Amino acid sequence: MLVFFGFIQAFPQQPSDLFSEAPDEILPMNAPFEMPRMTRPFFPDRSFNIRDYGATEGGAVKNTEAIRAAIAAASGAGGGKVVVPAGRWMTGAIHLASNVNLSLEKGAELLFSQDPSDYLPAVFSRHEDTECNKYSAFIYADHKTNIAITGEGTLNGQGKPWWAWKESRKNSEQQLESMGDKNTAVRDRLFDGTDGRVLRPAFFQPMNCSNILVEGVTFLYGAFWTITPTYCENVIVRKVKITTDGSYGHVPNGDGVDPSSCKNVLIEYCEFCTGDDCIAIKSGRDRDGMRVGIPTENVVIRHCIGLQGHGGIVIGSETSGGIRNVYAYDCRFHGTDRIVRIKTARGRGGMIENMWFRDLSADTIQQEAIHVNMLYTGSRLPAEAVTLATPKIRNLHYSKISCSYGKKAAIEILGLPEMPVENVSFDSITITAAKGILCSDAKMIEFKNVSVHPSSGPLFSLMDCEGITADRMEVFEGVSPLIYADGLNTKNILLTHTNTAGSNVPVQFGAHISHEAVILR
Repeated sequence: MLVFFGFIQAFPQQPSDLFSEAPDEILPMNAPFEMPRMTRPFFPDRSFNIRDYGATEGGAVKNTEAIRAAIAAASGAGGGKVVVPAGRWMTGAIHLASNVNLSLEKGAELLFSQDPSDYLPAVFSRHEDTECNKYSAFIYADHKTNIAITGEGTLNGQGKPWWAWKESRKNSEQQLESMGDKNTAVRDRLFDGTDGRVLRPAFFQPMNCSNILVEGVTFLYGAFWTITPTYCENVIVRKVKITTDGSYGHVPNGDGVDPSSCKNVLIEYCEFCTGDDCIAIKSGRDRDGMRVGIPTENVVIRHCIGLQGHGGIVIGSETSGGIRNVYAYDCRFHGTDRIVRIKTARGRGGMIENMWFRDLSADTIQQEAIHVNMLYTGSRLPAEAVTLATPKIRNLHYSKISCSYGKKAAIEILGLPEMPVENVSFDSITITAAKGILCSDAKMIEFKNVSVHPSSGPLFSLMDCEGITADRMEVFEGVSPLIYADGLNTKNILLTHTNTAGSNVPVQFGAHISHEAVILR
């Protein structure tokens, strides 16, 4: 096993070896919050081969009805395994039933039709976390229990014909957003081609389901988000490879795994090469998300690798139902935009709280290594009054995180003047980046045993921050100033047990700050 930054990675260096190291057993999680032991759903020992229901191999004939017949037979018998044997099999939408495991044998490839009509009639869904009725996900389920997609085969979305809708039909997404803001009845939010309104389907979207397993399979190039359980409980995604950016093209909004308003989620031993976020945890968007009011809670992410993506581990930006209790550890990233990213904005609402990120490592990061951003849309000023639509972020804990190089800031925290980010700790962090630590509108932020080496500028840039403590920082020769501080609300900045001799300007004050706001000991 690889030793990196003084701790042991839980997977080998080469991504191809990741799954071979994964145990068959789902091990305990030891999360810092109450989390049930996650176990696979049980399926009766019965198999239903799609060949026996009229499926034709070769990738040219649509087997939608044959697969549906096999699922119906399995469901009617009380459950079992629907087997997709080796070969190429074309299909339209697949709707899973309770107690059914869709199992792809090694060498099996499900090819999803490129004809939008194969995903009608429209089904109840969430698109970018606003409720609507749209084209069925490639694989869909609603109010089912004990469902799975397993095996060693591939699900190929062949999604390229859908991608142009991102721009050519962007008015549809704007219409849905407006409907959510106006509280239009969900039954009237129809996006199935009626009046020209269309929205891209997700790849696998179980709605209101429980006891869900996705294990072993590979997902390629869907139309939109890949795995997005919504209003679900007890979800396991493990040993899954997801590619939405590569030789076939770039999936717009090609997220990997996006649990939305879910409870008890485990994501482990997964590999991502995505056109958007690798993992993004969500809970509803704006007024519609606040209307629904279902949080995402109790999420464990471990032993994953991100080869490409906007963010490795992302919270938001759809946060309106609240997100709490997230524990991510032992993951590695090779060129994602960020390692950990939290993003929200005025109007999103929701409480983002109680999150732990540890034992994470990266090489080149394209943006900020660690990013907390309450200004995902809009500007910092003027300050606005606190409302139910104002999000809040508190109780974040980062430890044992390393990054060889970040192309922007090592750490950036952007709160709101009316709602600062609160209670964040950093312990044993090592990052080399273009810039240092940037904080605005934040309070009670603690840095301990942190080594950040900026290429230029100060180690700390602080604007309207309160209660910032830094202990045992490593200061590199020539970093100057060590601290730049400004803002009428900046106070109680304390740097202790740190050798500042290498900086010829330890503190530089802006025009709107008391010189007593910063103390060096």
